[in-house]
Amino acid sequence: MPAITVDNVLVLPRLPRLDEATTIRPVRTVTTAPSGFEGEGFPVRRAFAGVSTTDLDPFIHLDQMGEVDYAPGEPKGTPWHPHRGFETVTYIIDGVFDHQDSNGGGGTITDGDTQWMTAGSGLLHIEAPPEHLVMSGGLFHGTQLWVNLPRSAKMNPPRYQDIRGRESALLTTPDGGALIRVIAGEVAGHRGPGSTFTPITITHVTVQPGAQVDLPWRPDFNALVYVLGGRGTVGTDRRPVRTGQLAVHGAGDALRFSADTSQDSNTPALDLYIMGGQPIREPVAQYGPFVMNTRDELLKAFEDFQAGRLGVIPTERLPHTGGQGTRP
Repeated sequence: MPAITVDNVLVLPRLPRLDEATTIRPVRTVTTAPSGFEGEGFPVRRAFAGVSTTDLDPFIHLDQMGEVDYAPGEPKGTPWHPHRGFETVTYIIDGVFDHQDSNGGGGTITDGDTQWMTAGSGLLHIEAPPEHLVMSGGLFHGTQLWVNLPRSAKMNPPRYQDIRGRESALLTTPDGGALIRVIAGEVAGHRGPGSTFTPITITHVTVQPGAQVDLPWRPDFNALVYVLGGRGTVGTDRRPVRTGQLAVHGAGDALRFSADTSQDSNTPALDLYIMGGQPIREPVAQYGPFVMNTRDELLKAFEDFQAGRLGVIPTERLPHTGGQGTRP
């Protein structure tokens, strides 16, 4: 699970040690993501299944894509499809993915890169492995998070952010037992590159076996901890968690989690995708690729899509860049 890493975490800035007055957030629920298939048939775990929209707000949906080791000819993506009213945040841990939308955005993302697409008023979108990966096969692993937009921003013009893994803020714990990658928002004064409409924080944390992390967390944010790989515990009562499980936390000032001393050979550390944000607290009307506030707005989205008002499929696909070229 490479994402973005460093040879020596001890050179990184460190989290502050929490004082005794800090309230560690309790774990309210732990759920296990069911498995399914998305797009043309790539495997996913539905991380938010069974969790109330109130607990998720401002997030809507999270898929863990893979981890899967494709044989030659097997890699799959999605066909062209519409979005309106929210943002998709696609984070690639292993492998390569091409993106393109009808608004002119797109590019290639690979180990540790994030494609942040604000659908806003609407567009068409496609995600697919590049041709060379289809031919060769290989490891593929990532996440796609749907972030709701407030009513005031749902019809904003579409926007695209191409965030390279090396741009993430990197820090570690006082004892160097974990690597924290801040993709968006802020952790202990260290800000990630993602630009958001609603205040949120997204981090990918790798915890070495036996290490514990006390992570400061804004008290006005919710807190969702999803296990990408490995085994460990969350909360002061050390609730066990493993790959594919989501821990929803209650109120407080910080999160506590630790990695089991013994891990499986294919997951040598505990990897967590941690999300939190300021709840929007507006009605949510969702159907498929549209997330609006009312049923009438959903009907309007379908009408606009069917009338071609969300854009047209470009005549040419983006060139393959191998994931490390200049930004589109």
